[in-house]
Amino acid sequence: MADLERRDAIPVLYTRGTHYTVGFDVGRTFGAIIHSFLAKSVTLNETYLPLFNTEKGRKIYVDTYETVNRSFPQYIRELQGIADGAKVDFHKLFLLHMDDIITGSHDGTNQPVGCSTICVNEPDCVVLGHTEDALAEVLNHFYFVSAHIISETPEGKHGVVEERFTSLCYAGHLPGYTMNANHHGLVFSINTLSAKTLVGGKTPRHFITRALLAAENFDQAQEILRDHGVGAGDGCSINMTFLKQEGDRLFHNAEMGPATNGSVESQLNILTASPGEHLIHVNSYQRLQVPEVTGLIIDSSVERIRTFAQYPPPKTVADVVRMLSDTTAANHRVFRDREGGRCQKVKTICVGIIDCIKRTWTLYAENPAHVPPLVVLPLLLKED
Repeated sequence: MADLERRDAIPVLYTRGTHYTVGFDVGRTFGAIIHSFLAKSVTLNETYLPLFNTEKGRKIYVDTYETVNRSFPQYIRELQGIADGAKVDFHKLFLLHMDDIITGSHDGTNQPVGCSTICVNEPDCVVLGHTEDALAEVLNHFYFVSAHIISETPEGKHGVVEERFTSLCYAGHLPGYTMNANHHGLVFSINTLSAKTLVGGKTPRHFITRALLAAENFDQAQEILRDHGVGAGDGCSINMTFLKQEGDRLFHNAEMGPATNGSVESQLNILTASPGEHLIHVNSYQRLQVPEVTGLIIDSSVERIRTFAQYPPPKTVADVVRMLSDTTAANHRVFRDREGGRCQKVKTICVGIIDCIKRTWTLYAENPAHVPPLVVLPLLLKED
């Protein structure tokens, strides 16, 4: 199947209903994109599916599925809806959400994504900027989902009745693991982190960040990330703030690590940026003491941090755009594309700028240094 050149396009679906019907609408609407991605996914076809067909791999899959189904049956139904709507096998989509959990550990060669996030907390500039970086096969295989879900009874371990959010989604994936905003004013982005030891039978990060879309406040967000009683099976970094909050504006970076050594909650470390401060995070643990892989994702993180260190502290939207557009590094650029640089296994598929003062979400499908925004979405809150 020939690769499609980078498209200056991001499709969007507005949908309302139950978890299953919303998932079904996503699968039905984006079925062709989902089929294309499943066919192109080297990691799925050459690593996860062969492991799924072994006794050990199947046990990890079943244990993890049963855990998620106990904690978040509504998101299992949502994923089943995507599979049914797109007419694809459910287990293939669930394997994508497990990532390398089915292998038991990272080997340093197959990390799924990158991503760089910059949060600026100035009086006249409150911005979360993010490059969405992924394996090259993800290019052109993503879309927006704007959903309103109302349940008849409280759902899952957190007792959620209503969810309303907009999320950038990889094909066949649940919302929550890229750039996101919900109607309570929570905005957040994700940086994948690659712990060396992963734990089967725990909650995959994709389901924890899906649950985060229902958070009404920072306390709830922390509870969701800790995942009391189970804990995460892998790790990631979450950059977040609330558009509505009492007192000073605060940005938070949460580093989440897997629940290892028999623990039943995620490891969690939170750094807060007060007014006049900023946060930068990439794809390595900066504070939480979690053993990591070696290889591409760490090498890339080191070089991107080195690139950011050459700039003065960001104070404006223009500063953030300039830093996220940078292509000066020799090997691991901040904005990664086919033009130059040795490492083309990972590409920047889009760039987002969430402006908390204007309450807008600006998306670029190409390098923002060279093109205007593709779309500017309003961020609507519950009372709006």
